[in-house]
Amino acid sequence: MSDASVAVAHPHHPHTNVAVSHPAHEAHAHQFDDAEQQYEASTLGMWVFLLTEIMFFGVMFTAYVVYRVTNPGVFVHASHHLNVTLGLFNTAVLITSSLTMALAVHGAQVGRRRQLLVMLGVTMLLGATFLGVKGYEYAHKFSEGLAPGAGFTYAGPDAAEAQLFFSIYFAMTGFHALHMVIGLGLLGTLLGLAWGGMFGRHYHAPIEISGLYWHFVDIVWIFLFPLLYLIGLH
Repeated sequence: MSDASVAVAHPHHPHTNVAVSHPAHEAHAHQFDDAEQQYEASTLGMWVFLLTEIMFFGVMFTAYVVYRVTNPGVFVHASHHLNVTLGLFNTAVLITSSLTMALAVHGAQVGRRRQLLVMLGVTMLLGATFLGVKGYEYAHKFSEGLAPGAGFTYAGPDAAEAQLFFSIYFAMTGFHALHMVIGLGLLGTLLGLAWGGMFGRHYHAPIEISGLYWHFVDIVWIFLFPLLYLIGLH
């Protein structure tokens, strides 16, 4: 952990300078009055970003609702081609990753470097597991001819409407997976910085802010799972 030293006069010997060490990470950018203001601004910035993400996913959720209302039977029948077991497994994986991410944030807040490093690593492992399962699902859909496009083959009725369901499925889960990839890259960067000792009780804002992003991505999946996988269950 790098420190910045400042020379100050000794109280009993005014002509003698004593180097006082202050953590470099307590410094703040010139546009902020202090570190607390910088922390509040960065947190607000993340919440604003997440609000734009909510609007982005909101458009796709709205499209899903409209087309499902107009084609309820087809959507239910097409959803039977999704693997509920794998979807449930991935849901458990992401819920667990939210817990490990929260533990990583706590480790940074209380200065437990080992906890921070381990929990960040476990969170990344869970995220990679989610993506691996999703990749397996995608490969299976392509092999079955259920990927939208020229090669789409659907044995049930109303193939055009069924293709619409799978288009929405690939679009929503695909963009969600992209956010997961971005999150893994972000956590990987934080893991490297944490290994170098950058974060601790006095400076952990990047960990907290990244935790907000990770929880948001997990929450999106909590909505996607029942809307796509469970609509055919009675």
